[in-house]
Amino acid sequence: MEAIPTSRSNSPASGKEVNHMAKKRANGEGNIRKRKDGRWEGRYTAGHDPETGKAIYKNVLAKTQKECKEKLAAALEQAGKVDAHKTDQYTVGQWAEAWFENYAKPSIRETTAAYYKNYIDKHIIPNIGKIKLNKLTTLDIQKFYNKAKTKGRVKRYEGMKDLSLSAKTIRGLHAMLRQCLDQAVQERLIPYNPAVGCKLPPKEKKEMHTLPAEKISAYLAAAEEHGVLPMFYLELTTGLRRGELVALLWDDLDLEKQTLTVSKSAGRINGEVKVTQPKTANSMRTIYLPKETVDLLVQEHSKHPGNPIMFPSPVTGNLYGPDCIGRLHKTLLKKAGITENIPFHGFRHTFATLAIQQGVDAKTVSSILGHYSAGFTLDTYTHVTGEMQKEAAQRMGSFMAQAV
Repeated sequence: MEAIPTSRSNSPASGKEVNHMAKKRANGEGNIRKRKDGRWEGRYTAGHDPETGKAIYKNVLAKTQKECKEKLAAALEQAGKVDAHKTDQYTVGQWAEAWFENYAKPSIRETTAAYYKNYIDKHIIPNIGKIKLNKLTTLDIQKFYNKAKTKGRVKRYEGMKDLSLSAKTIRGLHAMLRQCLDQAVQERLIPYNPAVGCKLPPKEKKEMHTLPAEKISAYLAAAEEHGVLPMFYLELTTGLRRGELVALLWDDLDLEKQTLTVSKSAGRINGEVKVTQPKTANSMRTIYLPKETVDLLVQEHSKHPGNPIMFPSPVTGNLYGPDCIGRLHKTLLKKAGITENIPFHGFRHTFATLAIQQGVDAKTVSSILGHYSAGFTLDTYTHVTGEMQKEAAQRMGSFMAQAV
């Protein structure tokens, strides 16, 4: 049976159909025919080899002519979205590495780059890295995420039982992979992003741990006895992130204005403590300090006036490692007789909770913490605002009762 062109038009002169199939079909043209085995085949030009100029042909098969036309139309639509000679160029692992080096790494923080590299080396490559990029499906990715929930962690030692990845890690992995595949679509390596539509584990609602107000004095007494009162007093009156606290220099303190400029953060990257840009643009901020905090910082400066670091490690004289601060914090909790499991980040929550309870508005608290919006602050500390609303309702009730 003769091939049936997919593109026809009527000739103005004769009124007859004219086949516009040239000897060298352009991208997006094709025809269909009935094969000897009874099936219908749609053949189309998917592109041209850039070196030889030869056409790259592909085909679709169907049981009926109608089905074949539909499949061919879909294939032609996809053919316009991809560069045929490049579609087999990469595996998922190869593309992830190329994307990281050329697109991601130059534009992200060093700490974020370390996370991405770990995602690629420890998770993407071992699980879906060998799949051809143009063959990767949403189902492949979904199976990968499902497996990660129970067996996603790298086994670092013999006898390690919990191999599950947290929902936060899987969601972070997905965010990176989606960016990676978005770029592949832009490069016309794939027609669409298969990461779109995957079902992710819900965000984990972690219990917020704060230092009870009645135990603050005991904690500060332990910090003073340990010789680190200024550092932890500053933390409780500002809610700085751990990396921001250890990266502070004396140049960041303005004694006359009683302000502190937060412009950097310290983190451990590949075992080495490095100073990087803060977490977000909103993290770059200048905050006012209570007079008591400033007075303690002046005392701290007198201990090591020649060191530009505000809180140098007593061992090295250089920056504290953020993990070292965490261990020091645990020591102080124990010394103060505080049995609650309160991580150092809990002091950030403690500051925000106390500030809101003292009547400081959410927008101000948000700017001090370096959040991107007051809405985020309200969502994070909704338990506090809920209690305040309840108290406000009781006050209004008492007022109205007296007015009646």
